[in-house]
Formats: sequence, C-alpha cells, structure tokens
Amino acid sequence: MHQFQIDPIAGQLGSPFAFTNSALWMMILLALITGFMLLGMRRQLVPNRWQVAAEGLVGFVDNMVEASIGPKGRAYLPWVFTAFIFILFANFIGTMPFALSGVHPFTVTSQFTVTGAMSLISFLIVLGVGFWKHGLHFFSLFVPKDTPFLLKVMITPVEFISFAVRPFSLGLRPFIAMFAGHILLDVFGNFVVQGINSQTAMGYGVSALSFFFVAFINALELLVGAIQAYVFALLTALYINDAVNLH
Repeated sequence: MHQFQIDPIAGQLGSPFAFTNSALWMMILLALITGFMLLGMRRQLVPNRWQVAAEGLVGFVDNMVEASIGPKGRAYLPWVFTAFIFILFANFIGTMPFALSGVHPFTVTSQFTVTGAMSLISFLIVLGVGFWKHGLHFFSLFVPKDTPFLLKVMITPVEFISFAVRPFSLGLRPFIAMFAGHILLDVFGNFVVQGINSQTAMGYGVSALSFFFVAFINALELLVGAIQAYVFALLTALYINDAVNLH
C-alpha cells in the first residue's frame, strides 16, 4: 500500500509547510495542463495537433454543459472544464510506466482528500448558485411538484438526504476507481514475479497469464480514467442545473 502513502519531501508530515509527493505531482499536473492549454491556444489557420486536441476537449465539455444546463451553462464552464481536465490528466499520469526509469508516479486522484475537496467545491457552487438565484425558494428542490401532501412529507427527507450525500458520492467514484485499479495491478504484478521466481512450468504459466491481466487492466484503467473524468464533469453540470433551473 506504499504507492498510496503520502510522504514528505521537505518539512515534516502534518506541518502546514510540508511539501509532499502528492503536492509535487499536483504541481507536475498543473505544469502539464498549463503547457497543453498554452500550446493549444495558438490560433493558426491550419491547426496543429495541440490546437486540435485542446479545442476538441473544450468543445466536448462545452457541449456537455450546454446540454445539461442550457444556454446559461456557459458561465459554469470554467469550473466544469477544470475539474474534467484535472481528473483526466491525473488519472492518465498515474497509469504511465514511469517506474521503468526509476520515477514512481503518484496518482493524486487515488486520495479521497483530493477528489473529496473537488466534489465539495462543486457542492458549494450548487448551494451558492441556488440561494443566489432563488433565495429560500431553493428548498423547493426537495419537494416534488404536484405530489400529495402525505407523499411530500415522506419524500422530502429522502430528497434532502440524497442531496446531502452528493459531495461524498461525487468524490468517491474517481477515488475508488483509481484505488481499485492500482490494487489489481499490484496483485497481478506480484503474481508475475512470484511465478517466475518459482522456476516451475506452472509458475511460468501463471506469470504469463498474470502479465496478460496486467496489460488488460492497464488498458482498462486508461478507459476508466477517462470515464471517471467525464462522469465527474457530467454530474457536476447536472447538479448545477438543479440549482439553476430548480427541476
């Protein structure tokens, strides 16, 4: 489990001034995302690959936000896109085989403190937008329209609890996906090594099969990493839509 351990690089762990491996990889992510976007912002008549990739990602998230919220969704695109591209890059960087060169990547989205903080920001945006636009009428979100009074009494607490657990469930999805994927890679990787060390025909067979599973899970993690970034952004847009339009 050392791959998920937060270690101090400078300072002491627990100190507000400690610089950890998690902070280091978040700075690396920030540099990579900034570089990617700067290279993609060159408005050339014939776009290069960076411009096509950056415009494609922005257009993809913009279409998703507009479909989820409507024309008013453009105001919330900066945060939704920031969350999407951060989780996407973090998930992809965490699956890269940098360990071959002696560098062990740290998947920051495998820490619930990171994904939980991002989901809390999304939740605070929803609350801020809801009360700013609708005032106390925002509480009508928990009361189903045109429902008999007795059902309202029963359903309203359920709706409130469902709304209150959103920040927890939103941050839990990417955290569990990356955590579980890395655990599986570690398990099958150990099978590969132990099978080879056994120096038996059955051990070599187990190693070969485990190696196949390692390759398969690596490919699956890339897919899951992209899906989790999309799901986080989509759910954030849908939650904001509830605050904007009070469905």
